[in-house]
Amino acid sequence: MADEKKHSAYKVIAQNRKARHNYHIEEEFEAGVVLTGSEVKSLRTGECNITDSYAEIKDGEMYLINSYIKEYDQANRFNHTSRRVRKLLLHRKQINKMMAAVQRKGMTIVTLKIYFNDQNRCKVLLGLARGKKLHDKRAADKEKDWNRQKERLLKNV
Repeated sequence: MADEKKHSAYKVIAQNRKARHNYHIEEEFEAGVVLTGSEVKSLRTGECNITDSYAEIKDGEMYLINSYIKEYDQANRFNHTSRRVRKLLLHRKQINKMMAAVQRKGMTIVTLKIYFNDQNRCKVLLGLARGKKLHDKRAADKEKDWNRQKERLLKNV
């Protein structure tokens, strides 16, 4: 949440709302993405889906896997493949920290949102996450319902 205050002037392209329901997000990281021109134009129109995407570390570098960016219609033969693996730009310390957490603690790296920041650069917000059990999800839903009811009751008073 502190990142949202720090980056107030950005345009969200796609958001993974299910991630916060299915995972406990321990820590968030902002990463740049290596994109082609047709991918950037497609993102500007909002043609993106990251619900099933995640990040993986291969050979000491981070990659975004299974993210969907629709092909840009006007790109013709210079178009990109819609589900290609995209390289993420992070500092070495951040990659090492995430690699240690994934290997030792059994965590996963989930894509939370993709957006353009105030300098019009495409960024991905990654979350270092631990999967929730079914009873955790139920407890979270129960608490959310209770908070809604409280708000409703206090509004009428």
